Amino acid sequence: MTQSIAPRLRSLVLLLVAVTGALFLGAAPASAHAAVTSSDPQQGAVVEQAPAQVSLTFSEPVSAPEGSVRVLGPKGERADTGAPTNPSDTIYTVKLHSGLPDGTYTVTYQVVSADSHPVAGAFTFSISAPSATSVTVDDQNNGGGVVGALYDIGRYISYAGFTVLAGGAAFVLVCWQRGSGVRAVQRLVVSGWVALTAATLWLLLLRGSYTGSGKVGDIVDLDLLGDVLQTKTGAALVSRLLLLAAAALFIAVLFGAYNKREDAEKRDLTFGLAVGGVVVAAGLAASWAMAEHASTGIQTGIAMPVDVLHLLAVAAWLGGLCTLLVALYRAPAETPLDAFAVRRFSRVAFGSVIALVVTGVYQSWRQLGSWAAFTDTRYGQLLLVKLGLVAVLVGIAWLSRRWTARLAEVTVASGAKKAASGAKRKAKVAVGGGAARTATSGKGSKGSKGSTDSKGSAGGSKGSKDSGDPQRAAQLARQRAAAEEATRKRLRDADPNRFGLRRSVLAEAGVAVVLLAVTTVLTSTEPGRTELDARSAASPAATDPSAPSTGAVTLDLPFDTGGEDGKGVVRVDIDPARVGANEVHVYAERPNGRAFDLPEIELAFTLKAQDIGPLPVVPDHITTGHWSAAGVQIPMPGEWQVEVTVRTSDIDQVTVSKNAQIG
Repeated sequence: MTQSIAPRLRSLVLLLVAVTGALFLGAAPASAHAAVTSSDPQQGAVVEQAPAQVSLTFSEPVSAPEGSVRVLGPKGERADTGAPTNPSDTIYTVKLHSGLPDGTYTVTYQVVSADSHPVAGAFTFSISAPSATSVTVDDQNNGGGVVGALYDIGRYISYAGFTVLAGGAAFVLVCWQRGSGVRAVQRLVVSGWVALTAATLWLLLLRGSYTGSGKVGDIVDLDLLGDVLQTKTGAALVSRLLLLAAAALFIAVLFGAYNKREDAEKRDLTFGLAVGGVVVAAGLAASWAMAEHASTGIQTGIAMPVDVLHLLAVAAWLGGLCTLLVALYRAPAETPLDAFAVRRFSRVAFGSVIALVVTGVYQSWRQLGSWAAFTDTRYGQLLLVKLGLVAVLVGIAWLSRRWTARLAEVTVASGAKKAASGAKRKAKVAVGGGAARTATSGKGSKGSKGSTDSKGSAGGSKGSKDSGDPQRAAQLARQRAAAEEATRKRLRDADPNRFGLRRSVLAEAGVAVVLLAVTTVLTSTEPGRTELDARSAASPAATDPSAPSTGAVTLDLPFDTGGEDGKGVVRVDIDPARVGANEVHVYAERPNGRAFDLPEIELAFTLKAQDIGPLPVVPDHITTGHWSAAGVQIPMPGEWQVEVTVRTSDIDQVTVSKNAQIG
């Protein structure tokens, strides 16, 4: 049984790597948690006179240092006067130079949201009429690329390290105090501390480049590091490092002085370690709560304590589960994991699940805001996956509880049997002791003294031989101890109840690895409430095709050409959506909301009721992800079919359509 430990643990590690890789491939390069809900001028707007300033309104407070919001003219020249100002927490404005010429202007922004994630984007507006522009807005790379991937890896490791550190220490203190002397458990908890410490330092170094240029060379820029230390996220990471220093002292006491004390002497120290451990663990959890989702949005005063409780419950359950798995496979025979410790952990895990359900329901309501967000947003979809994994994990845990109950019954029965056997043995010794001594005395008086001396001499000769070679005696003692240890392990592993518990706990740990990975991705995904608000703000003029048009019409048409990088959304703005000349703006976005510069895009208008069309329209390319066509003639009112042909490569092309009431 023990020979199969290494392959199973290797399989668990490979599972973690595979899930992490899959989630990285499926995730967007960067998931902004703040979104532009409105702007003045609006995206694609054509104004008669040059505005005095440009303002951006975000869905939550953001940090916008100098140069983070820029306005570029048709030839790429700077049209703004400098650093943005913020009349409120969510609004930033930049002043424009006077006397700006006509043409298309590009607004770019690169800010950091209140929950520590970088936000970047761009849009255009025109003065008098659209024009060609030399500005090319690259796919914003902050929060993505190599630096973004490295930062995400650091986040995964930090969550895993905290889970193992806090959960492993709690398992030892609450469930299995004898485990403080087990070397495998010590290594597990210490490895959690090392992983969390290294990941925190790594995140601190990467932070400046992650929210800025995205360049690998900027990782070692000390000026950027100084700027990071002035931010809320930097303060949270430094606080985490200070708390990890206290956690190191806690670990030293737990596996040092605490382990060396007798059971009766451990009570007072157990209470002190428990109080100190809860304080340190809560502080570490708060270093996430104060800088991420819980720190912004609605009800932050409730959300942050709830987030801390949620993280502690995750650590107690999943971290304790990892420690239980290690104890089941690696605990020495002289310090076996008893069934009562497993039952205590079962109760702790049950309480953790209750806490997770309560806090999870509140967090889901706060981050989603509606039932539709479960299926219409990436955050909601990931949350559904997480709920499914939790349900599977709870089901496997129920099986583990059954094996635990059986193991406890066998342990109690075995203890009673041993006690009865020991009592019988003592009784036999007490009854037969006198007779044995009498018989031995009689035989000794009748026997030959010489023969006795001869045997004694032979024995003494053998003993002197062994005692004459202490190295050989020590080797024999080690061999006997190893044989006894192997026998005890073989007998312990032969227990079918323990074998069943091992398998179910291993399955739990495998699902827990996937669950932790999904949870980490969830924390870096834009909340559903914010995503839906941004969508509604970006499409204020979307209309019911059957309703009469009273102004501009906006149509969103998802597309999938079937090739690599072939998915996205095309937004068509028709203004004023009435008979006669209309201005049409087309915007293409990737699934993550970034501008999508398509090789080719064409439109066609068809009024099937009057057998008119298709009327082709080939818009001019304005800037990255933006096309425009002026003077598009709509000859008569009705329900027009708007077809958009999208080409993403030389061979990948698709046509999507939607109806709109025009006129």
